[in-house]
Amino acid sequence: MAAIFDALSEPVSRRVTGGLARVGQVLKSRAWKQAGPEGVTPTQAQALELLRERPAGTSLGGLAELLGVAAPTASSAVATLVAKGLVAKGPGPTRRSVTLTLTPLGEETTGRTAEWPDFLAQAVDVLDPAEQVVLLRSLVKLIRTLQVAGEVPPQRMCPTCRYFRPHAHPDAPEPHHCAYVDAPFGDRHLRLNCAEQQDADPRQQEEAWERFTTGGAPGTPSS
Repeated sequence: MAAIFDALSEPVSRRVTGGLARVGQVLKSRAWKQAGPEGVTPTQAQALELLRERPAGTSLGGLAELLGVAAPTASSAVATLVAKGLVAKGPGPTRRSVTLTLTPLGEETTGRTAEWPDFLAQAVDVLDPAEQVVLLRSLVKLIRTLQVAGEVPPQRMCPTCRYFRPHAHPDAPEPHHCAYVDAPFGDRHLRLNCAEQQDADPRQQEEAWERFTTGGAPGTPSS
């Protein structure tokens, strides 16, 4: 009987992709609806959130890289945010460079737009804890793969971090090790955006990814 459904159905990967695309459409729609009186676009809202994570400011080129867009696109978004009084330009490290920071109004707006995904979190809460962990691990693998392919900007996530030691412990619930805090942790603690993340060199990233995806033989965490 399974062969009948296999013949009638698209591959699982395509159905999962379709589901993710629908979630993305909903997020974009909600972003537009909840933009507030400032009327920020999803890209502008993402720029505001990235600037809030960097209170010391960042350059236009750095913001473009974080957004994963071309410099002209980032420049256009920043110009609009400056005109709306949400972002301020300051002197950069060189004479022709600038540093971008949030204004008080920008801080207020970012605090509101950051709540857009709450409805999605409520939907995820429908999953039981074990399903949520599986989903988180799957998202980590998807996003890291897209990052390597150059489809998304660099993410401050565990698999690319110099402190990440996957499957360093025989303990099934907490097999990984974080050298930054010197403690074991499990898949439920994996992070997609960690303030302490520091990129490992390419070889270390490759070795960590191999252990993470294959469940490498447990051993003693390296220093």
